[in-house]
Amino acid sequence: MQEKEMVNDILSTVNSSITGYGSIIAQCDNPQLRQTIQTLRDGDEKFQYDLYKIASQKGYYKPAAQATEQEIQQVKSQLSQG
Repeated sequence: MQEKEMVNDILSTVNSSITGYGSIIAQCDNPQLRQTIQTLRDGDEKFQYDLYKIASQKGYYKPAAQATEQEIQQVKSQLSQG
């Protein structure tokens, strides 16, 4: 397996973990367990961002194009109507 594929695989796995943590946190009633899971999520988010920066610098990952100001305002408008 090439380095690029390994990095992208790790990014995908960590993204899934972060999503899973969010689900668990939302349903967790125990404050200590909730805090522990939040700490794990925060660590994964930092790791994911650090790895993303490396992948981006090496050209392994190309982020989506930036949203235009008009697109941002359209989404804000749609969200505020709900």
